Formats: sequence, C-alpha cells, structure tokens
Amino acid sequence: MSENIIDFSDVESKDVFTKKGSYCGKVKDVELNLGKFAVRAVVVAAEPGSYLAQKVGGSKNVVIPYNMVQSIDDIIIISDFQTSDVGDSEE
Repeated sequence: MSENIIDFSDVESKDVFTKKGSYCGKVKDVELNLGKFAVRAVVVAAEPGSYLAQKVGGSKNVVIPYNMVQSIDDIIIISDFQTSDVGDSEE
C-alpha cells in the first residue's frame, strides 16, 4: 500500500523504479485532488533510455496514478504497468 505524502519535498526529484527494479525516471510534480485533499498522481520525467521512456516512446513527463505507487522511501517503487495505465503530461 502506498504511503501518505505530507509535503512535496517528500517526493520531489526522487528516483522511480518498477517493483521489478526497472528505472523509470525522477518525480517532477504531483497532481492533487483538492476536493479530497489527496494525491491523484505523480508526474515522472522519463529519462531517455529508461524503462518508462521505452514504454511511452521517448523522453516525456508521464502521469502515474497514485494507486500504482507501492512504496515511498529513499526511492519510489511503482507497480509494473501497461502503457494504457499511464498518461502523458503536457508540461
């Protein structure tokens, strides 16, 4: 189960890996659901050549739904995914 994010600095610029150990990139931003005071998603800057960049076709900001976050500590671990599970961010 995912952890509670208290502050943006808890996740800013942390490395993101899949639970199988594939590197995805770094957290660039978070999306909030202000009506529920909850995190909706993390935005990951997919680095060139990373697992995530290969899945989405290049270096982009990718929106990862927060329910896919498995663990937050020194790094962030997300569930393995299909490309239909994530979305592109226009930032």
